[in-house]
Amino acid sequence: MEVFALVGPLYRRVQRKIEQDAPRQGLSVGVRAVLDLLREHGPMTVPQMGRAQSLSRQFVQRMVNDAAARHLVETAPNPAHQRSSLIRLTDEGRAAITAVTAREHALLRQAGGDLTEEDVATCVRVLARMLRLFDDVDVD
Repeated sequence: MEVFALVGPLYRRVQRKIEQDAPRQGLSVGVRAVLDLLREHGPMTVPQMGRAQSLSRQFVQRMVNDAAARHLVETAPNPAHQRSSLIRLTDEGRAAITAVTAREHALLRQAGGDLTEEDVATCVRVLARMLRLFDDVDVD
């Protein structure tokens, strides 16, 4: 319960920080999440992105539409499913998310202090296990 008590406020503060920086960076929290997911995993469908981020398909579609209007993503045929196109980064989208994550990593490095790589790995392992506990929760 102590972890949950910390994760919620931390997530909301990080989200607010991203929102505050959005005018300068030009990316909303939602568009940033879509771009980062595509950078990390390659082309995906909207439903795949929704499942990966525990977000509704409708919300992800709106974020994809926003990103497409700014030429940050584009659609591509999906050989596995004709009616569900793949979404992929454009060169402009890749440059945008690379710049944003570089700034974020620089900011987050300030949290390092006396934390070791093992500390971070343990934290990630614990959070991943907690996330798996709620795999059955439907977000749509």
